[in-house]
Amino acid sequence: MKTQIERARAEKITPQCRSVAKKEGISPEIIASRISGGSIVIMSRGRCSVGIGEGLRTKVNVNIGTSSDRHDPQEEVRKATIAEMYGADTISDLSMGPDIEGTRKLIFKNTSLPITTVPIYQTASEIGIQEMTRQDILRIIRAQAEEGVSSFVLHCVTKPVLASFKKNKRLLGVVSKGGSITSAYMMLNRSENPFIEHFETVLSILKKYDIVLSLGNTMRSGCVHDTRDKAQLAEIRENIRLARIAHEAGVQVIIEGVGGHVRIDKIAHHVRYHKRLAHYPLFVAGPLPTDVAMGYDHIAGCAGASIAAGAGADYLCYITPAEHLGLPTPEHVREGLIAFRIAAHIGDSVKYGLSPADASVSRNRADLNWEGQFCNALDPDKARMMAPRSGPCSMCGDFCAIKIMRELV
Repeated sequence: MKTQIERARAEKITPQCRSVAKKEGISPEIIASRISGGSIVIMSRGRCSVGIGEGLRTKVNVNIGTSSDRHDPQEEVRKATIAEMYGADTISDLSMGPDIEGTRKLIFKNTSLPITTVPIYQTASEIGIQEMTRQDILRIIRAQAEEGVSSFVLHCVTKPVLASFKKNKRLLGVVSKGGSITSAYMMLNRSENPFIEHFETVLSILKKYDIVLSLGNTMRSGCVHDTRDKAQLAEIRENIRLARIAHEAGVQVIIEGVGGHVRIDKIAHHVRYHKRLAHYPLFVAGPLPTDVAMGYDHIAGCAGASIAAGAGADYLCYITPAEHLGLPTPEHVREGLIAFRIAAHIGDSVKYGLSPADASVSRNRADLNWEGQFCNALDPDKARMMAPRSGPCSMCGDFCAIKIMRELV
């Protein structure tokens, strides 16, 4: 099977390309041209296709998955269905509890959105960081590819990057779980990164199933006092180098960056730096512009993600109120998703101009038309639950400013 890139290079418009074009209001020829150039990827699963990149609506990913401490597959299914119900674009299954494959099958059965995984999570969970081999890692990549996973996150940290990291003094070291597992494997085995060492093999698997490669952000900062350092800059350059190789081979690629914790006045600068160096879609986790919002990190993350999206980030990974505290509940998933859909919407208003949805809400608000407002709300269920059945809201009652002036002007 030819990949999206190979067919775009041959000027063939795929069904997935047409689907994305229709959703985004852009011609399929433009979508195909940008896929060919690498600035757009299409993540697909069955009939569901999601476009990510240049000129497209900012997308939001939701992380779910069991942990070694908490394992309830049915709860993860509830999280996945809530994510789909409330407008997530993609889902990442980060399960590390027992029966990872069984949990993933349940999520597949109950959802239609593209699914991303971090294959080294399953490898480390089932075999152990000290015991796993490169053959184990490649075997699990192949197995997950055969299951129909839409995207893989691989952390391609190098020995020089790790050496640079060790020289710097951070308050928090490596906070990327996949990056730390990969780095531990390298140090324990005194080896190069297995993904880089076997990059051709990895690409052949990705190409066979047209899976999107997401190059992970191992060296992201874990707190706002840990500013961008040489290790981060070296990782950016390495990810861009690998992205070019992958794209040339016909594999769609996303680069993760500017995630974690970033001082608010640096977020836009860092995003634009990434975009100047490479045009591949940029995936941002957060970023969090403060460290003191425990329990409310979805709100802090919304602030950082709004700036990142407005500056050019293409794809946001949500944060829930449980960030830094524990495994999120289904309600946490909903709260985090809506916060980051707000961030994506704000970012798109910077990139593309104000949305007709905002104008529609305002017109209906002026008419005190509640149902008209709910139609364009990002979470209509919550808005409907909080609003009155008719007339002004209970905050103003008889002294509603809109009502007073409408009767006089």
